[in-house]
Amino acid sequence: MKKVLFISSSGGHLNEMLQLKSMFDKYDFHIITEKDGSTLWLKDTYKGRVDYLLGVTRSHMATYILGAPINVVKSLYLYFKIKPQYIVTTGVHTAVPMCLFGHFFGSKVIYVDSFANIHSKNITGRILYKYTDLFIVQWESMLELYPKAVNGGWIY
Repeated sequence: MKKVLFISSSGGHLNEMLQLKSMFDKYDFHIITEKDGSTLWLKDTYKGRVDYLLGVTRSHMATYILGAPINVVKSLYLYFKIKPQYIVTTGVHTAVPMCLFGHFFGSKVIYVDSFANIHSKNITGRILYKYTDLFIVQWESMLELYPKAVNGGWIY
């Protein structure tokens, strides 16, 4: 069974990723997201298949400056602990280090651009576009910005 890592930040990006939960039973899956009050239920629901990174956002710059390097180190540790063949992400910043590690260490990286992006790129998409094996957009208009992408339609 293929090992697939699903990773995203909490909030809307996690909500989008969880729209893919029908895939979980088809793979030896693992979930990584940020640890906050809205994500603790995942540990009980998916016993032994969930790990957390620190919740960091650029809007809280002090926490971001301290937490981001910790998340990079923890992502490297988790990458080698899980050894995924595939990494599927809906973003954002929490997922970037893991996707880059995956790219450089031989995992296939699949990025699903946010449903909220209709006419503009986000930072995560700009960074990961050249490192993904499959870049999926949810709006046809985004194909103009990401010509090598695939329009997968809405995941909702």
